[in-house]
Amino acid sequence: MIQGIGAAAGVAIGKAFVLPNWEWSLPDTQVNPVDLAKEFERLYEGIRTSKDEIEFIKKEFREVVGPEESSIFDAHLAILDDPVFMSEIRGIIERQYKAAEVAVKEAIDHFVAMFDLLDDEYMKERAVDIKDVGNRLLKHLLGAPEVTLPSDTQPYILVAKELSPSQLAHLNPTYVLGIVTMMGGKTSHSSIMARALGIPLVAGLENNLSNPIQTGDMLVIDGDTGSVQIHPDEVTINEYVTLRNKQHKKKEQLELLATVDAVTKDGVNLRLAGNISSVKELNLALKYGAEGVGLFRTEFLYMDRSSFPTEDEQFEVYKQVVEKVGSNMVVIRSLDIGGDKHLDYFQLPEEQNPFLGYRAIRISLNRQDMFKTQLTAILRASAYGNVKLMFPMISSVEEVQAAKALLEEVKAELELRGIPFNRNIPVGIMIEVPAAVMIADLLAEEVDFFSIGTNDLVQYVLAVDRMNEQIAHMYHPYHPAVLRMIRMTVEAARNAKIDISVCGEMAADERSLPLWLELGISDLSMSPQALLKVKHRTLNTLAIDATRVAKACFHHRTSSETEEILSAYAQKSGITLGTNVETKEKASS
Repeated sequence: MIQGIGAAAGVAIGKAFVLPNWEWSLPDTQVNPVDLAKEFERLYEGIRTSKDEIEFIKKEFREVVGPEESSIFDAHLAILDDPVFMSEIRGIIERQYKAAEVAVKEAIDHFVAMFDLLDDEYMKERAVDIKDVGNRLLKHLLGAPEVTLPSDTQPYILVAKELSPSQLAHLNPTYVLGIVTMMGGKTSHSSIMARALGIPLVAGLENNLSNPIQTGDMLVIDGDTGSVQIHPDEVTINEYVTLRNKQHKKKEQLELLATVDAVTKDGVNLRLAGNISSVKELNLALKYGAEGVGLFRTEFLYMDRSSFPTEDEQFEVYKQVVEKVGSNMVVIRSLDIGGDKHLDYFQLPEEQNPFLGYRAIRISLNRQDMFKTQLTAILRASAYGNVKLMFPMISSVEEVQAAKALLEEVKAELELRGIPFNRNIPVGIMIEVPAAVMIADLLAEEVDFFSIGTNDLVQYVLAVDRMNEQIAHMYHPYHPAVLRMIRMTVEAARNAKIDISVCGEMAADERSLPLWLELGISDLSMSPQALLKVKHRTLNTLAIDATRVAKACFHHRTSSETEEILSAYAQKSGITLGTNVETKEKASS
C-alpha cells in the first residue's frame, strides 16, 4: 500500500489510465527583427482564443457544480491579463527576438520555478495554474491537439503527475472512477473541483512511489485515507468493493431522509437550512430537505459579468429564490467581495493582507451607490416571502448603524416609488471576527439576529490560513478559544432575546451536534451536500446525553481532547441507517 493525501472522499476500483504530461519541448527559435509585429499578433490572437476557451469551460463547469467552484477559472483569466506575466513574455520577444511560443514557454518556466522556491504550499500549487494557462496558450500558438482520454465506454482511474483544472473540466465524471496525482494536496484547485464533482482523489504520491504506475495497472484508491494499492489481491479488492457498496447504500438511504424532520430521539427540533450561491444550488438544497436558506452568497451574482448587475437583474434572482422556498426563511447576505473574491470590472487595491483589508461591508459602505442598488433589490424581494437581510464582516457598531441608515434611505425611496416591500424586514449580521464577539452585547442591541460564520471565525481567532498547507494542521475548530468565542456570542444573543444561527463547516460537521444542543442553537446552515448527514446524526442522537458530553468540551484545555470526545460520541451514538429511516417514516405518516 502506498500512502498519499486523501484530497476527495470515496473509494475507486479500476484500471489506471496514465495521462501524458501536458508539456512542450521547443527549439530556441528566433525571428527576424522585422517580423516582431507578426509574433506579437500571433501572441495576442493566442491570448484571445485562450480566453474564449476558458470562458466556455467555465460556463460548462458552472452548470455542473455551481458558481463558487467554477470561479477557479477567474484566476486563469486573470493570469492572461496579469501585467507582470505578459510583460515577461513581451520582453523576451522584443529584446531577444524569440518566437512567441518560445517566449511563453520561458515565461512559464521562470514563474513556476519562482513559485516552487517558496515555502508556502498554497503558492506552490498556484504554479499549476500558471502552467495550465501557459500550456493552453502554447497549444494555440503551436496548433497542437488536446491530449485524448480513454473512450467513455471504459471507466478508469486517471493517473497524472499533476492535473490542471482545465484537464479536469474536460473529464466526464460518469466514467472517471477516481484520480491519482503525484503532486498537489487538499488545497489545489483540482482537489476542490474533484470534491465538487464527487470523484475520489488521492494526491501527493510522488515521494512514496518506488515504481511508476502504468496504464492498465489495477488500482484501489481510498480518497478518505489517502491510500493507493497497485495490483491488489482478490481479498483486498473484495474488501474495498464491500466498503464502496456500503458508501453507495448509505448515500441512497440518506436521501430517504429528505422529507423527514430533524428531531433528536428525545424530541428536540433543529432547523437545517442551506448555504447557496445560485438557484441551481437552491434546487439541490431543497431536494435534500433544506428548511429555507440560511446564507445566500450574493457575490456570485456579480461574477461572470462585465459590469455590476442592475437592480432589476438582482431582484428577479432574489424573487425566484424566495418564491421557491415558500414560507421558509431566506437570509440574503449583502455583497462580500475582496479577500479571494474579485470582480473583473471592479479594481481592488493591491494589498499585503487582502483578507484583512478592503472587503465585504467595508466596500459596501464606501460604494454607497452600489450598496443601495443591492438593498433596493433585496427589499423588493421581501414582498414575496420570508426574507432576512444580513451584513458580513462586521467589526463595529458604527458599521451596523451606517448600513441601517442606508437601508432606511432605500425604504423611503421605495415608498416614494410606490413599490411594496417588508417595512420590518429583519436585519442581522455575521459574527466572524473576534472584535464582533467581544462587543456582541452591543451589536445585539442594533440587530434582529446573529449568524456565526464559523469558517472565518476560526481562521481569524487562530490567525491560521486554512488554505495554507504549511499551517493547516493548526486550523482547529474545537480550539478552546473558538468554543469560548461561540459561547460568548450565544450568551449575548440570548440576553438580548435575538435569534442566532451557526453556518459553515462546523455546522456541517456531525460531531459538533452536541455543542449546538448544549448551547441551545436550533438553526444550522450548511452546504446542500451536508444536510442529510447532519439530519441523520440528529435523528440518532439523544439530546440529554449529547449535552452532557458537550458540557465537558467547554472545559477542555486542548482541541484534541474535545475532538476525541466528540468523535467517540458520534461513533458510539450511530445506529443502522435503514432502521432509523423506516422508523421515522412510519412516525411521520
